[in-house]
Amino acid sequence: MKKVVASIEDYLKPTATIDCDNQLIREKAWNLTKGTNDTAAKAKNLFYWVRDEIEYNPLVPLEIFENYRASETVKRREGFCVEKAAVLAALARAAGIPARLHFADIRNHLVSSRLLEIMGTNLFSYHGYTELYISEKWVKATPAFDLKMCRQNRITPVDFDGQHHALLHSHNSDGKLHIEYVKDHGHRLDVPVEEILAAWMQHYGVAAQERLNRLLREENTSKK
Repeated sequence: MKKVVASIEDYLKPTATIDCDNQLIREKAWNLTKGTNDTAAKAKNLFYWVRDEIEYNPLVPLEIFENYRASETVKRREGFCVEKAAVLAALARAAGIPARLHFADIRNHLVSSRLLEIMGTNLFSYHGYTELYISEKWVKATPAFDLKMCRQNRITPVDFDGQHHALLHSHNSDGKLHIEYVKDHGHRLDVPVEEILAAWMQHYGVAAQERLNRLLREENTSKK
């Protein structure tokens, strides 16, 4: 059940995964926003750092709670959409900008064959992005795909001006159908880890989890 949020102040407080009180998060937020009092400008600086300095990587262990904590993702410097959205929310809260998470099911019509083999579908359940409270309204921002990845894969990068919604584009740089939003799950104060894992189990099943874990083990072995 979603928590009933009493006021906008709740979106400035630390939570289990959006640990905006963490020293690393606070220092990073300060360094990225110092020199300006404009909320939109601050949000823009935070967005681009998360988008490009934290590499998008969907092939990570999904069941480990610590992986969703914003400070841990900043240390790893990689993560998938939910993890990166949590980082942006944590940095925003640390900078005094109310922030929350939003979730939706999307179809990626250009998903890689490697990921398609693991998931068994092009449906990404509980894709996560961030909502920032700027000029008395919630503005959506998706920092998932870093610019390097976009350039390598002909993906239209998401740009953010701190004022208008910035979601994944429907078509790629070549005009091919890319992202389709198919179901909205609403916003949350924190990452609803158990809710997300339950939805993923429903959509992908145990077999997909086993394929992903096997791949991760193989990659770890090859690095040794």
